[in-house]
Amino acid sequence: MPVDPSRRAPGLAQRAVIQVEADVVTSAQDCLAEEVPVAIHYNGEPHAVMMATPIELEDFAYGFSLSEHGIGVDDIAAVQRDDLLEGIRLDIRTHGALPAALQDELQRSLPGRSGCGICGHRLLEEIIKQPPPVDEGLRISAQALARALAELQGRQPMNAASGALHAAAWALPDGSLLAVREDVGRHNALDKLIGALTREQVDRSQGFAVVTSRASYEMVSKAAIAGMPLLLAISAPTALAVDLANSCGLTLAGFARPGRHVIYSHPWRLLDTEAATP
Repeated sequence: MPVDPSRRAPGLAQRAVIQVEADVVTSAQDCLAEEVPVAIHYNGEPHAVMMATPIELEDFAYGFSLSEHGIGVDDIAAVQRDDLLEGIRLDIRTHGALPAALQDELQRSLPGRSGCGICGHRLLEEIIKQPPPVDEGLRISAQALARALAELQGRQPMNAASGALHAAAWALPDGSLLAVREDVGRHNALDKLIGALTREQVDRSQGFAVVTSRASYEMVSKAAIAGMPLLLAISAPTALAVDLANSCGLTLAGFARPGRHVIYSHPWRLLDTEAATP
């Protein structure tokens, strides 16, 4: 059932709460992140339902199409958004035929995938996809990493209001941030960032991504498919993420804090670690 999109708060909602502090009980209004079902269709055919924050969804459509199916910006004719009572439908219309693997997937709908990222797949080879090799790209300094982290703290308004969203940011070689996208799902935030950079035709070999989450294999895969040479995560990577980063040539760093980070693969891209390269 169609609803008026103007009646929806853009990504945030207010709810009545009871606040308890120092044994004092008060009524208050809390700001919460919205999480809604987003149905992704291709040329009218249902494909997947994701739980996402309902902002910058056109970026999400482009980024998801590239990172999951290799569908580039020139392959997409339009993204149609329909706000429904049950959630939001994105119908991604393409100029030509869809990839064969996606055609097969359209025969079955995938459940929401804001968590594990493997639901709905039938074969092992569908789950772990080897990304193409990442271009050599740039070399950066620890100072650039530190600047990106510092700038990101002030570039997450949705999380500042709700405390519940991840962010993915694109940093230039000096660490200044070009774009930031937020979402309740870490995969969604990265897809939104990839979509934004793709639509703006940003050279993704000349910069690096920063994510406020752990670095699972899907995050490494998405970054590599998008041509990002370096992924910096606030939290830890998984062992599979490290193996995948090593095999495709992506530099993966985690536990990013002011003045500290741990490099798990291809340390040669970080100028200040050349002497420590094993």
